[in-house]
Amino acid sequence: MIVTLTINPTIDRVISVDRLAFEDRAYINSSHESAGGRGINASSVIHSFGGKTLAVLVSGGDAGKRMEAHLHTDGLPFRVVPIEKGIRTNLTITDRHGLTVNLNEAGPELSKAEVARVEKAVKETLDRASWLMVCGSIPPGVPTTFYGRLIAAARKKKVKTLLHADGEALRHGIEERPTVVTPNQQEAERLLGRTLLTRTHYLEAAHRILAMGPESVVLSLGSRGAVGAFPDGLTEALPPRVDAVCPIGAGDALSAAFVWGMARRKSPIEALRWGVACGTASARLPGMKFATLAQTQEIAKHVELRRAE
Repeated sequence: MIVTLTINPTIDRVISVDRLAFEDRAYINSSHESAGGRGINASSVIHSFGGKTLAVLVSGGDAGKRMEAHLHTDGLPFRVVPIEKGIRTNLTITDRHGLTVNLNEAGPELSKAEVARVEKAVKETLDRASWLMVCGSIPPGVPTTFYGRLIAAARKKKVKTLLHADGEALRHGIEERPTVVTPNQQEAERLLGRTLLTRTHYLEAAHRILAMGPESVVLSLGSRGAVGAFPDGLTEALPPRVDAVCPIGAGDALSAAFVWGMARRKSPIEALRWGVACGTASARLPGMKFATLAQTQEIAKHVELRRAE
């Protein structure tokens, strides 16, 4: 089973407009609400691919009740850790050209007791897990070492781990040597303290992050695909050119499909192909939607894998 943790879940509201332009009006074409957060998104992809998954998440307030109702409707297996304060709501505005604005709340502050209950809930799943995916931002009240503690606990149980985070949570998590870390370009830039502009920069960045402790690195680069840094070297995964409608969540799809592939005993390079294919296929879809297995498989045929020197 692939367990995911979302300690800062959200109600994602996605609004599609005719066009986004500075200091000009836009007309709403559609509005859609769903349960969100990186771990939930990853579990949704894995579940739709036919994989066995469990999403561990916190929930509180009216927004939390709405989130749980969405998850029940979607048929996604999940375990709730109740918290006193209400979860956040995030707003995404996107137009037909793929231009997107993300407005995210920080999330509710968790008490020490609530953080301890989340940690206990995750550890209770490890005896049944093959992978643990710790994903997304941490809300106020959660120590930046929290993800690292979970990675260390999983390693003791011989459970593989994926870390998809930002800032200090990413830095401290890497120190505990996760199986794979999957930063996007902006997260990698903040981690390394430098701007990444060229192919050489991307390859160097993946290599430098690998040297920080994880067993593998998948550096997500949006429409440029991804760079995988594995024990046997660097590999670039180059997707076909597609018309991106809503790229939000494509990185979550990439991480989920990569772990799904690894859990099916695919090689890391083939898992990278599937990850990039799922992210690319998801970016073609309107709103916060994720590609199906069939849609991913079609794109995977056209993902070019290139060994990098």
